[in-house]
Amino acid sequence: MSSANMTIFRAYAQKSNPASLPPSVLFSHSETCLTVFDAFPKSIFHFLVIPRVRPPFNVYQLANLRSLLKCEKNCVKELLTDLSREANNVKKMIESEMFKKYGFKWEIWMGFHAIPSMEHLHLHVLSADLCSPRMKLKKHYNSFHPKRGFFIHLSDVLSWFDADPSYYKTTSQLKKSEYEPLLKEDLSCWKCDRNLSNMPKLKSHLQEEFDKLFLQEKAKVERERKRSDDLAQTSSSQISLNDDDSPQYELVRGSDEERGPHSEN
Repeated sequence: MSSANMTIFRAYAQKSNPASLPPSVLFSHSETCLTVFDAFPKSIFHFLVIPRVRPPFNVYQLANLRSLLKCEKNCVKELLTDLSREANNVKKMIESEMFKKYGFKWEIWMGFHAIPSMEHLHLHVLSADLCSPRMKLKKHYNSFHPKRGFFIHLSDVLSWFDADPSYYKTTSQLKKSEYEPLLKEDLSCWKCDRNLSNMPKLKSHLQEEFDKLFLQEKAKVERERKRSDDLAQTSSSQISLNDDDSPQYELVRGSDEERGPHSEN
């Protein structure tokens, strides 16, 4: 990958007017961050939330999670909270699209790579399926495996700020020697832990898992629809019975005057 491509996120983050980015790149932006489509998505839905370069941080401090965590703690927490807020907005949008395209929603992950391949901090927001034509290499898959450790969930990072200071200091170092070996671990399904010998078999298995989920949710929706239809039919039948019974009861119980104003006759 060229150096220009490696720093493309930094170029986005330094733009005074993010709206000038093409719509194929930019999804949304605010005063503090911008959200872009991942050019090489590793799931059905995959976005990146990027902090804009603004005080009190410079481009070097925003290079990655490790460089950010060396800065003043309260400022770092505020920036990550901003990213979290924007990521949750993106999550709602993804869930809306899930319902439109698939009829149900599934889990969404938010997190950072411990040792990113691209310059400038970026938060991944992606659907929990890892089904994508762009998922080609073992290191790609292991970098997003939710239980492997290389993908650090945003909720975990935010929890570090309330942990013991010594723990924060140790964890925030994010040493390459500790994380890079995780990319070479054997392939296993993130959902059922089944071991797979190669990427084609893993990809096929992940698609089968998603297809199974789709059929389960589709059946669930159908059951709910049938239950609603049955309830509506039962309610309609009860109303019909009441309509048929009421006039008969009133004719027996009293004269026209005694029946009151609710009767038409």
